[in-house]
Parts: sequence; C-alpha cells; structure tokens
Amino acid sequence: MASLNVGNLGEYLREQRRTAQLSLRQLADAAGVSNPYLSQIERGLRKPSAEVLQQVAKALRISAETLYVRAGILDETEREELETRAVVLADPSINERQKQVLLQIYDSFRKENAAEAAAAGSAEAPAESATPDSAAGGPGGPAGTTEDPAGARAAAAERPVDASPDA
Repeated sequence: MASLNVGNLGEYLREQRRTAQLSLRQLADAAGVSNPYLSQIERGLRKPSAEVLQQVAKALRISAETLYVRAGILDETEREELETRAVVLADPSINERQKQVLLQIYDSFRKENAAEAAAAGSAEAPAESATPDSAAGGPGGPAGTTEDPAGARAAAAERPVDASPDA
C-alpha cells in the first residue's frame, strides 16, 4: 500500500466541498463524521480510513476511488482508469444500465488493447530476423505470399483474367 498523502487529500476535499456549496458542518453531517474530524482531514492533520473516505465521497457525490487515489490508498497507475470510470458513473444524462454497459465496453477495449500490445511485444523479436524474401519486397516478399495471403489474393484479383502475351 502506498503512503498516505493527506495534505493533497485535504485540499482536494475542501475544493470539492466548496464546489458542492456545502459548509464543513453540512458535509460532516451528510458523511456521518464529526465536524472537528473532517476539519482535521481537510487541514491534513488526520489520515482517514477507507470507510470514512467512502462516506465523504458519497456525501459529495464523487467516486470513492478518486479519494482513495488522492489519499494514496490506491496505486497511481490505476488513476486514469479510475478517473474514466468516475466520469461515466457521475454522468447524470445516462441511466445506471447505460453506465454499466459503457463500463463493460471500456473494460473489453482495455483487455483487447492489452492483448494486442502483448502480442506486438512478443512479435517484435521474430520480425527483427528478416528473411531475404521479406527484406527484398516488404512484408511477405515481392508477391506478398509468405506473410500476407489476403494481400496476395487481392493482387491476383486485380490481374486481368485473360492475360494473353499479345494483349
């Protein structure tokens, strides 16, 4: 687990509270925490638990994961994914079913891209040892028959069917 960055968290919470036009007391009541405790969190004097952060996030109507990242509870590398999810979940113009479908599509694209990146990484080693045919004529050699059978079929389809020598 990463170390807590409570100063940054406190500033962020204060900014979110002011944006929501809530007083410290109103947010404390809505989150179910004491006013002095919330004040200490905002000033960076206290390290809130994940449960308290979840309650505050709910009261502010923001993603708890966003607060976890700000507090250093979640790894920074997950930040972009979490922010994207938070934006989708916070969008009032789409319903809950649509939000879940969007997140499922997002997950499938991320998995697909990760698999493609992994395949490209493992395919780079064999591509460096080029054969004489592929070096001479690009991918698959001059006719494109070794690595690109679809390209070879397309090239063959473009040739005239009746190619007599005197034409």
